[in-house]
Amino acid sequence: MNEHRPAIVAVSGLSSNTGKTTLVCELIKNLPGWEAIKLTRGHYRSCGKDPNGCCVSDLLRDEPLIRSGRESNYEKGKDTGRFWDAGAANVHWVIVGEDQVEAGICQALARVKSSAVIIEGNSFLEFINPDYAITCARAGENKLKSSARRTLAKADALYLSTIDQADPKTAIERFEKWRGGLAIELNTAGMAIYTQNDLSDLMEQIRSKAQPDTEPRTVVSGTQTQLSPGEVVP
Repeated sequence: MNEHRPAIVAVSGLSSNTGKTTLVCELIKNLPGWEAIKLTRGHYRSCGKDPNGCCVSDLLRDEPLIRSGRESNYEKGKDTGRFWDAGAANVHWVIVGEDQVEAGICQALARVKSSAVIIEGNSFLEFINPDYAITCARAGENKLKSSARRTLAKADALYLSTIDQADPKTAIERFEKWRGGLAIELNTAGMAIYTQNDLSDLMEQIRSKAQPDTEPRTVVSGTQTQLSPGEVVP
């Protein structure tokens, strides 16, 4: 099956509160005309669709729920609202259960009309090879997600956020000190590292790597197929 796909930039995180949404907003401001996708995964087993136990438990359905357009997902201060305020051409909010991630992200990508899109989330990386992938981390402590190593393995770049405007050298030193004390290995060898001070360099990399398609991509069934950047496992 031949399908046109937008260029895809993925923004994931080693843990929560690593500055993913803030970075996505910075990217949107510098990439006019791009759309954005926010992936939110709920957990049936942990919250039992209890609104007090999961922020999206009351929105979980038997099929992925996708809210596209300003009227459907704009709320001041929420992540999707911040994407709109940053200037996104369109925003798609994907709300899925644990076994709906692949279907949800594929359906959302089918709605994208711009030549490129930024996706915030982690679990979709099991089903997509993005054109450029950024993993966010705090310069100091991070409470690792279970998917952290898999997420980092797909990353082209590591973005270090700070809460005190530390300079790049200090930010990297803090991260390396934290990483050195882990019981597991997080391999960042050869990975480009960026901070708030390096956003112009990061933007240059994104523009050079995430080029929109000029030809249709071929999507082939089968998990052993070697996917090119931007392709989605059907």
